[in-house]
Amino acid sequence: MTLQEEIARRRTFAVIAHPDAGKTTLTEKLLLFGGAIHVAGAVKSNKIKKGATSDFMEIERQRGISVATSVMGFEYQGAKINILDTPGHEDFAEDTYRTLTAVDSVIIVIDGAKGVEAQTRKLMNVCRMRNTPVIVFINKLDRPSKEPFELLDEVEAELHIKVRPLAFPISNGPTFKGVYNLYEKHLSLFTSDEKLTADATTVNFSDLSSPELDGYIGEKFAEQLRQDVDLVEGVYDDFDREAYLRGELAPVFFGSAVNNFGVRELLECFIRIAPSPRPAPAVDRLVEATEPKLTGFVFKIHANMDPNHRDRIAFMKICSGKFERNKNYLHVRSGKQLKFSSPTAFMAEKKSVIDEAFPGDIVGLHDTGNFKIGDTFTEGEKLKFTGIPSFAPEQFRYIENADPLKFKQLAKGVDQLMDEGVAQLFTSSLNGRKIIGTVGALQFEVIQYRLEHEYNASCRWEPISIYKACWIDSDNEEQLRDFKRRKHTNMAVDKHGRDVFLADTSYALTLAQENFKDIRFHFTSEF
Repeated sequence: MTLQEEIARRRTFAVIAHPDAGKTTLTEKLLLFGGAIHVAGAVKSNKIKKGATSDFMEIERQRGISVATSVMGFEYQGAKINILDTPGHEDFAEDTYRTLTAVDSVIIVIDGAKGVEAQTRKLMNVCRMRNTPVIVFINKLDRPSKEPFELLDEVEAELHIKVRPLAFPISNGPTFKGVYNLYEKHLSLFTSDEKLTADATTVNFSDLSSPELDGYIGEKFAEQLRQDVDLVEGVYDDFDREAYLRGELAPVFFGSAVNNFGVRELLECFIRIAPSPRPAPAVDRLVEATEPKLTGFVFKIHANMDPNHRDRIAFMKICSGKFERNKNYLHVRSGKQLKFSSPTAFMAEKKSVIDEAFPGDIVGLHDTGNFKIGDTFTEGEKLKFTGIPSFAPEQFRYIENADPLKFKQLAKGVDQLMDEGVAQLFTSSLNGRKIIGTVGALQFEVIQYRLEHEYNASCRWEPISIYKACWIDSDNEEQLRDFKRRKHTNMAVDKHGRDVFLADTSYALTLAQENFKDIRFHFTSEF
C-alpha cells in the first residue's frame, strides 16, 4: 500500500465522557466488534473475573474507574482503528486534555438518564478549541432515560453544537425494543442475552410504513417510531459531513453499550464519516500527514506498564511520513540521533513489536528517562508541535519519606511518576523540601498507591497552604532578581529547573502581577 492509502484508512479517536457514563464499556464493545477481543469483561461486575481490557492498572481494577489513558488498535472492514480510552474523573483531566492533542476525532458518551454533565462540558470546550470533530453516543437506554428529543435539545444547548441523529431509539428502560439506523435504514432489535458477544438481530427496513414493522416491535411502538422519524427528518437538516469535519455538527447515536446495543451502528458509520489523520500544528508551520518525512511527538509517558521490568514507555503520535524500526531519527530537544529496536503497538498493556507505522498510529518507545511530554522526533528538521501543555496545579502537599531505608526507591519513583505528567514536583527555595502539585486530590492517593506497589516505597503527605503555582520569566533580569529575593519564601524550581512562584492567596498573586510589570506569569508550562 502507498503512504496515501495507509493514511486514508486510519481512524484515530478518543472516547471521552463524565465519570461513569459508560466510556470504558463502550471501548470494550468496539474492540469486541473489531474482533480484537472475544469476550468483554464487564467493568464492575464481580461475576466475570476479567476486568475491562483498557483498565489494566491494579488501582483501576479496584476502583472501577480509569486513571490513565490507554491505547488500543485493531483492524475493522479494511480500516485501521486506534482508540484512546481516557479517564473521565476530573482529577485526571490533564491526561485527557493531552490525549486530545493526539487524536483526529472524538466520541463523547452521555448517560441517557443524566444527560450532559459538568466534565462533558469542559471536555467539549477542549474539542472546540481544536475544532475536533465529535460524535455523540447516548448510552444506557436499557435503563429509564430522558426522552430522545429532550436529550438532543440538551446536547445542542449545553455543548453549543448542532446535532443530527443518525440512529433513533425505540422506547427505553424495560420496554427498550432496539435502535432504528437512520443512516443505513435498518432496524436492530434488542435481545438482552447478547451482552458478551457481537451478535444482534438486524432487520433491513427502508419502508417504515410497512405493516411488517408492527410484527417486529408491536403496533404501539411502530406508530411511535414512524412519528419520531418523521419529526427527525422534518426538524433536522440532512447530515452534512463537511460541517461535521469542521467541528460544527455532531452526529448522534443511541444505544446501550453494556448490552452491545447501537455499538455496531456507531462503529460502521464512524469508519465511513470520521476523518483520517489531519494536519498537526507546529510552531513554525502546519505539518501535513501526507509529507514523506517522519514527524511525531510524545503526548504521554507511562512508567511500569510491566511492573516486572520497571519499563517506561513513551507514547508517540505519528503526524507524517513512515516510522521504521531501527532507523535513526532526530530527538529535537537533545539534538541526538536515536533508533528504536523494539517499537511497540498497543492493546492496553499488551504490547507487540512492530516494523513500521503510519500517520495516526500511536507507537510505544522504550524510554530510559530521556524523553519528556511534548518531545518531537523528525528526520532532521527542527520542529516543535504546539498544544501539549502542563497545567498549573491547584492542590499541593509536601511529600515526606515514611521509610528511611527506602530513600532511593522513593526518589526514583517520584522522579519517574512526575515524568508521566500526572503531577508536578517543585523544590522549595526556602527549605529544599519537595512539594507535589496536582490538578485533583485523587491524584495524591494514586501516587501513594503506585509508589508503594510499583516502587516498594512509602510516603506520607503533609499539608501546605498554596493557592496557585505559576511559572515566571522576564526580559528584565534586575526585576526578576529583585522579585526572587523579595518572594524568597514563596519561590521554588520545577523538575526542569524553571522558576515557579507559589502564591499563597489570590490576593498575593494579583499584587505580585501589579507590582512587577515586567515579569510574565504563566499558568501552563508551554511558554
